[in-house]
Amino acid sequence: QVQLVESGGGLVQPGGSLRLSCVASGSIFSIYAMGWYRQAPGKQRELVAWSTSDISGSSTNYAGSVKGRFTISRDNAKNTVTLQMNSLKPEDTAVYYCNTVPGSWDWGQGTQVTVSS
Repeated sequence: QVQLVESGGGLVQPGGSLRLSCVASGSIFSIYAMGWYRQAPGKQRELVAWSTSDISGSSTNYAGSVKGRFTISRDNAKNTVTLQMNSLKPEDTAVYYCNTVPGSWDWGQGTQVTVSS
C-alpha cells in the first residue's frame, strides 16, 4: 500500500513563495507520472502540475493558471516530488496533494496553502 505524505504548506503573503514536498512509500515511484493537485473550499480537486518519467527522460506540464509561477520536480531515487510555488496569489489558496496522474493511489492528508495579506 502506497503512502503519500505532503508537507511544506503555510501562510504566505501575495507575491511570496513556498516549496511543497511529497514523499511516496511502498511503490516503484519512477514508473509513474506524478502530479500536484489542489482543492479549494467548495471546488473540485484540480491537477495543477505533473511530471512524466520514462526511458527517454522526464517532462513537465502545468495548468494555465500556474504556468510560469510553479515548478514541479522529482527525485526518483528518493521517491520525492516537489512543487516550487512563486508569485503566489490569493486564488492559489487550497489544500495541495500529490498523487499519480490520474490519482490512482490513496490520497494523503494534503498540506494547506493560504495566500493572504
